[in-house]
Amino acid sequence: MPLGKPLRFWRSLRFRLALSYVVFFSILLVSLGVVFREVLKNTLDAQATGVLNEEWGAVKGYLRIDKNGPEWFYDSADPDDNYFVERLRRVYLLADIEGHPLQWSTSYPSIGFESPAEIKAIVASGKPNFRIRTGDRGEPFLIRSGLVWDERHRYRYFLAIGQSIAQSSRVLHDFTWQYFSIVPVVIVLSGLLGWFLAGRALSPVNSVAEAAQRITHSSLNMKIPLRGAGDELDRLIEAFNRMIARLSFSFEQIRQFSTDVSHELRTPLTVVRGQLEVALFTAKTTEQYRDAMVNALEDVERLSNIVRALLLLSQSETGQLVLQKTEIDMADLLRDRIEEFQIPAEAQGVTLSAELPASLPIMADRVQIERLVSNLLSNAIKYTPAGGSVIATLSSEGQEARLSVADTGVGISPDHLPHIFDRFYRVPSSDPEKGLGLGLSFVAWIVKAHGGTIDVVSELNRGTRFVVTLPVGEVAPASPEPREVPSYQ
Repeated sequence: MPLGKPLRFWRSLRFRLALSYVVFFSILLVSLGVVFREVLKNTLDAQATGVLNEEWGAVKGYLRIDKNGPEWFYDSADPDDNYFVERLRRVYLLADIEGHPLQWSTSYPSIGFESPAEIKAIVASGKPNFRIRTGDRGEPFLIRSGLVWDERHRYRYFLAIGQSIAQSSRVLHDFTWQYFSIVPVVIVLSGLLGWFLAGRALSPVNSVAEAAQRITHSSLNMKIPLRGAGDELDRLIEAFNRMIARLSFSFEQIRQFSTDVSHELRTPLTVVRGQLEVALFTAKTTEQYRDAMVNALEDVERLSNIVRALLLLSQSETGQLVLQKTEIDMADLLRDRIEEFQIPAEAQGVTLSAELPASLPIMADRVQIERLVSNLLSNAIKYTPAGGSVIATLSSEGQEARLSVADTGVGISPDHLPHIFDRFYRVPSSDPEKGLGLGLSFVAWIVKAHGGTIDVVSELNRGTRFVVTLPVGEVAPASPEPREVPSYQ
């Protein structure tokens, strides 16, 4: 669309930053201009008012008032006195308190006489009055008016003196015109400066954006170099690099998961298909068809277990697997699990035993605790060769229940030990029946969801010991019936 590029320009962060800078600078300049103009105006007005107050005091020294009326008293032969008095009477009006003019300067009529009503109002107030009046040529004058009287206050008259403030008005006008004529030029220059500074400030952000565009699923190990400024942009780059590292780890987990799942699903599916095809083409009797169906159902069951394990894993990761805590006797639960695993342990040639207290009640989700115990016992038996032993120990330490499952099996290499609780992680093995690597992930999640801890100690060819610590919690008054749950490894 033709409007696409202008629209992106007006909405760009650089433009908005520059515009904000220009708007702020414009408001600042205009505000300063208004403030400076007002200060200058008040200063000029104060100067003019001060001059008039001084002249008013001087007039009272030269103007004598008695029963014969007001009279200017000075030495007309003295050039200084004559000049000073003439300057005082340059703009003046003398009238009685009824508003009738008695004396006035030649320039005063051009300003305009005060009306009798105005004079009476000023006389009645008894206070000096200042006002600006304009002559017939447009020249402004500041007029000070008020009462003058004799020493005994018997005779009172109205007096008004003034001076031209044209020079002050011209200074104020020139300042206003010159200042606000320069403001647009300064605003344009500030806009260009703001555009340049915004571009420099956003340059690292653009670099991050360009680097982000170059990152694909095959280049997730790419990192954006830090600027070394230690500012917010460096923090943004660090956060971006950490996010990419987490994404890389997640993609690697997904890739590993896809590989493991495809392998685990492909084998039983291939076997099922092969068995059904053989039965279809070679089976002659009912017994042969039955054997083929039994074998196929066993592999289908294995597929179901894999899918069920993946579903549980997905539910735990998304928070859909909510704990239902009730009172359970950890000792009784462990006895039941030990008894259940005696048969597979004997089949493996492994001695399974337990050291349990009479009772150890805790608040926990029975289904998840059963899954935890089943996974630990299943792993211990599975990785212990014939003639070995597995021992489960349960004890109470303060407000915690401590479960230990130790075996004399093959052990775990130190290189693999830090990763055994990771999702989909399996210690390399030639045995395809060792599982998907989900069992210990479930164990770690269950322990964490109950607020406990899990530790593991292992030595190659000497065995492994898992230690789970769970908080006892408050014991509830009732306990639900146990639910039968399969274990998945």
